[in-house]
Amino acid sequence: MTPKPAGTSSRRAKIPASRARRFVILTGLSGSGKTQAIRALEDLGYFCVDNLPVLLIPTLAELAAREEAGLEKVAIVVDVRERGFLSQFPRVYRKLRAVPALHPTLTFLEASHSTLVRRFSETRRPHPLARDRSVSEGITEEREKLSPIRAMADLILDTSNLSVHELRASFMKLVQEGSGRAEMVVNLVSFGYKHGVPLDADLVFDVRCLPNPHFVDSLRALTGRDSAVVRYMLKHKATQAFIDKLTSFLKFALPQYVQEGKSYLTVAIGCTGGRHRSVMLAEALKKSLAGVKGARLRVKHRDS
Repeated sequence: MTPKPAGTSSRRAKIPASRARRFVILTGLSGSGKTQAIRALEDLGYFCVDNLPVLLIPTLAELAAREEAGLEKVAIVVDVRERGFLSQFPRVYRKLRAVPALHPTLTFLEASHSTLVRRFSETRRPHPLARDRSVSEGITEEREKLSPIRAMADLILDTSNLSVHELRASFMKLVQEGSGRAEMVVNLVSFGYKHGVPLDADLVFDVRCLPNPHFVDSLRALTGRDSAVVRYMLKHKATQAFIDKLTSFLKFALPQYVQEGKSYLTVAIGCTGGRHRSVMLAEALKKSLAGVKGARLRVKHRDS
């Protein structure tokens, strides 16, 4: 017998928003981190179910809507592992949103193609849509098939640049704050042009026009994090002017990316070897951009 979808009864009294149950649905691309996300929710006291069949979602939702059930916070993971997911989920989710006793939210996790390929390679697990072909083909097909469900999401979270621990921390912070939108993570990445430009860079700035500490014998073995290198570079007016102008531009641009809904932005700063100038500038930008609303700054020195 097919379970009766939640929210079809007209006898259920409307519950104030403050008393509404939280009902979080996690979905997204295979390998995007749904397992880590639901573990974070479990740590926050959510009743969690992984890989729940779509036809059982209304049953769990109706149970959660009952005050006597004591399920104030529920989180489930549903994805392409379940055969009926693609065809049945949109209809089921639309009905859930009509249930006054619930506060359903749909979070869609994704990552770049290259990141997903790497993750499957590292774990050596087969892609659910690529049992007899390449992982890359499975990822492409899944992204295309999930496009309509992605468009329904209340929150889209790109996990490309997050480690397992960072994903858990970010997701826990998001849920604890009850925010409708996660902070945009701004990755300030220093690099050396002789090693190649970072493939995931959104914005690239070349600082090879600034004085090079590499040609000072006492500074050559140091990096842009050492105070002697910082002092040397700041002796030149061009360095501070470069920092000021770049800070001004990014303080304007970052809120625009936040408003557009971007989850991650990689700002790459490059010099010749990636040890002195780019490192110093990345560290300086982290300080000068502190306080930009909606942006969380991270620094990574790829080549130092």
